[in-house]
Amino acid sequence: MEQHGPAESIVIDSVSKRFTLRHARSIREMTIRAVRRQDLSESFNALDDVSLTVYQGETVALMGLNGSGKSTLLKMISGVMRPDRGSVRVRGRIAGLIDVGAGLHPDLTGRENVYLNGAILGMSEAEIKRKFDAIVEFSGVERFMDNQVRFYSSGMFMRLAFSIAAHTEPDIFLIDEVLAVGDPPFREKCLQRIRELRGEGRTMVIVAHDIQMLTRLCDRGVTLRKGKVVFDGDPAEAGRLWREDRQARQTSLKADAVR
Repeated sequence: MEQHGPAESIVIDSVSKRFTLRHARSIREMTIRAVRRQDLSESFNALDDVSLTVYQGETVALMGLNGSGKSTLLKMISGVMRPDRGSVRVRGRIAGLIDVGAGLHPDLTGRENVYLNGAILGMSEAEIKRKFDAIVEFSGVERFMDNQVRFYSSGMFMRLAFSIAAHTEPDIFLIDEVLAVGDPPFREKCLQRIRELRGEGRTMVIVAHDIQMLTRLCDRGVTLRKGKVVFDGDPAEAGRLWREDRQARQTSLKADAVR
């Protein structure tokens, strides 16, 4: 009998994304740079021919220094951005946080945002009503649910946004650095919820600078360097490469400072 492996949850095929970095915003800055014969802008590849397949139930850590392309890749998977070349295919409901407070409207109350963001993430009104109390309890911002979220701290934003996303029962859960916000007890609460989702067989892709946490939490590590995948495998080895890159960058910065 033919044996079938796990289904593909995310397929990233030869994806490239190029951005333009502008050095001059005002007419004055443009004039000065023109007189000095300096470029007004420059282009760079945020992602350069990236191919990656994530299978159902995998927990994958994206590692790399700032500017390596991690967040851009996560935004491609979520559908927030489209690649210039290549394709991204996903299977199932996507939820998660690729920005603190993503999906929360500042002029609406916390209560209203639960319904709005829940609907954006694919929950029905009946499902949101059924899970409302659990979402609020997990977030820990019960006292402020009838206040506009523009008055929330960044930690409160993250608490509510994470709680909504974590209760959507997604097939694919994306997380980008949001665990860096908030107090240690709530971060541990979030990690416990991530472990539960992992135990339920959800597919997860996580970006964070806490390499030790990623190594413990994930069963696969992908290291990005200047928009390219340079390693895909054991998360401990991916973390070692990240530390090497960080050390090389710090050495380079120190050398530049001495000159």
